[in-house]
Amino acid sequence: MTTIDYSIWDHIEVSDDEDDTHPNIDTPSLFRWRHQARVERMEQFQKKGEELEKSLAESRRKLAEVQKKVRELESSAAPVEELRRAQEEEKQLKKEERDWEKKLEEHRREEKKMPWNVDTLSRDGFSKSIMNIKPEPKEETEEEKEQKHKTFVEKYEKQIKHFGMLRRWDDSQKFLSDNPHLVCEETANYLVIMCIDLEVEEKHALMEQVAHQTIVMQFILELAKSLKVDPRGCFRQFFAKIKTADKQYQDAFNDELEAFKERVRGRAKIRIEKAMKEYEEEERQKRLGPGGLDPVEVYESLPEEMKKCFDEKNVQMLQDVISKMDPTEAKAHMQRCIDSGLWVPNARTEEGTEKEAESEYEELPKEAEKKD
Repeated sequence: MTTIDYSIWDHIEVSDDEDDTHPNIDTPSLFRWRHQARVERMEQFQKKGEELEKSLAESRRKLAEVQKKVRELESSAAPVEELRRAQEEEKQLKKEERDWEKKLEEHRREEKKMPWNVDTLSRDGFSKSIMNIKPEPKEETEEEKEQKHKTFVEKYEKQIKHFGMLRRWDDSQKFLSDNPHLVCEETANYLVIMCIDLEVEEKHALMEQVAHQTIVMQFILELAKSLKVDPRGCFRQFFAKIKTADKQYQDAFNDELEAFKERVRGRAKIRIEKAMKEYEEEERQKRLGPGGLDPVEVYESLPEEMKKCFDEKNVQMLQDVISKMDPTEAKAHMQRCIDSGLWVPNARTEEGTEKEAESEYEELPKEAEKKD
């Protein structure tokens, strides 16, 4: 079995119709759709709460008006029937008010049960840290991003790999505290590539470890983006929250992690398949005969009788088979054998004599024509 050098795959680009960006260039694209869906759900939930509060306020306003009307009717000589209708309306509005209060309270309980994520982490009250607001960066071109990534990796590759292998929250926080320059997109991008490389090399356990650290870095970057601050100024907030988080927040983190690992496996599979196709094509090009045909493909297309002749390397048997075939078909098969290198005309035998193979198979069809 042929051994393939996996190192040739390190720089193979992988196309994927699922994203409009390449995973090795823009890591946040791996999470953007999940983040957007989460933001939309939060906006819908908030809108529902506002509508409930508005409905409750309107109900209370109507109730206040009716109660005022009832008091006025009770203090005047109003007809009994009119007073009864007003009291009935007051009773109905009180019931509506209780219903709206109940719905609003239920909505607030649901809000408290919602899992934490990188968006809810940025709400007021999370931390008392004072941070400088990060100015809006100038939009970089793809060439500038690529050069920036290359320069950063050349300088800090060893440190990034070390961070990727850490397991404990405290160790990760301390390492980033000692090396705050690593808290950036370039580190996240490199970790993504590292994960794919490890999966391609079938180092699955290591891939899962580095994937965990990739999500850690991604959560920090998303938090910084939500707060509009430099990520180096908020990574401690992330660790403070994750180390004391309840089960719901841990589940949210793990969901992101599992989704990312599946994405990595898919990318690695595509890269392997593409590399295998390229390798097979290279091998095929090496096999091509003088006429540009692949001997393997030509052999597979031959009649079974001719295949047997080549398997046994029996020239006489081949001549006998050709003599029984249609001359045109026989000539076409032999020409394809020559073009693929499967049959070499004028080849020397072990005794040093030459055989005019092409002449032989051309003469045989002529003899067959004479018989006809």
